[in-house]
Amino acid sequence: MNLVLMGLPGAGKGTQAERIVAEYKIPQISTGDMFRAAIAKETKLGLEAKTYMDKGELVPDAVTNGIVKERLAEPDTENGFLLDGYPRTLDQAKELDQMLTDLNKKIDAVIEIHVPEETLVERLAGRYICRNCGATYHKIFNPTKVEGTCDRCGGHEFYQREDDKPETVKNRLAVNIKSSEPILSYYKDQGLLQSIDGDREIDAVFNDVKKIIE
Repeated sequence: MNLVLMGLPGAGKGTQAERIVAEYKIPQISTGDMFRAAIAKETKLGLEAKTYMDKGELVPDAVTNGIVKERLAEPDTENGFLLDGYPRTLDQAKELDQMLTDLNKKIDAVIEIHVPEETLVERLAGRYICRNCGATYHKIFNPTKVEGTCDRCGGHEFYQREDDKPETVKNRLAVNIKSSEPILSYYKDQGLLQSIDGDREIDAVFNDVKKIIE
């Protein structure tokens, strides 16, 4: 079973990926892991990717695609794989089709975990930190036991990181939505896209994932 997993930040993609890998014993392939492995092995493409990463630049598609193809040709993908965080662009999606054809493989399903934008903002912008001891809390999922008082040190001053502020989160989501829409349309046109309501309990979401896979 060859799968592509998609979803916006905060949709719970990481949690579902862990479960799929544990249940179906297929490797989870993320671009970050692939880059690190290729760099550690000092492959030609890995070293090329490193030159861009060291400068804080985006790794060009040609290099990324080459590393993905090398990874998908490895023996542990014989019984399937889970692609996470790739493809990120329409060009990458088209290139993925070509490389899978070359490897005599194909994508069986693209699973999108869909969560309404306002819920994602709530999830992502809910984090706050104790200024005194650095303990981290979440307004919904992990609030302080006593409102306004840190469980760990009893402090009363909290702050939010710039990344966690609602405006920053909304901008980040807008960028992700814009880049993912063409990819979702591409897979929808191929009849591969399966969308799941991610605004539910983790187990309920995973049950739907299993129905698609099985």
